[in-house]
Amino acid sequence: MQELTDWTMRVLALPQFGLSTVFVVALLGATLLPLFSEPAVLGLVKLNPSMLWPAIAVATAGATIGGAITWWMGYGAERAYEGLTHKHPDGRALGWLRRFGPKSLGLSFLPVVGDPLCAVAGWLKMPFWPCLGWMLVGKAARYVVWTLLAVWIFPEHFAH
Repeated sequence: MQELTDWTMRVLALPQFGLSTVFVVALLGATLLPLFSEPAVLGLVKLNPSMLWPAIAVATAGATIGGAITWWMGYGAERAYEGLTHKHPDGRALGWLRRFGPKSLGLSFLPVVGDPLCAVAGWLKMPFWPCLGWMLVGKAARYVVWTLLAVWIFPEHFAH
């Protein structure tokens, strides 16, 4: 198992796969899969500090697309739920999301609850494009803050 892990890390560290790896990890991490993309972004920036802004941009794009996929998963799940039960779900959290609407997806950057927020927005049939815009804002803020904070706090790890 250790050999597979070592091989995977060597392949992912190759410069020609750097941005595409960041994109895929960010996309998958923004779905309901328990995967954190920040280490991939920071790893690429550590290997190549000049890739700071491209890594943030690519991670933001991947995470936003992953959030959109999660929105559609929520939308499909709600349709299936209503089709099977003929009920419309209700609850306190759903009421909060309805009240704030797509703006609530600015919080999609939060660990643990951010990705389910995207799914619930789809479940509630919130308008897709405004939701996507707010996801973009939240995801971009996440990568900018985390990456710049890491570079600022640990500059010796990111200098060549």
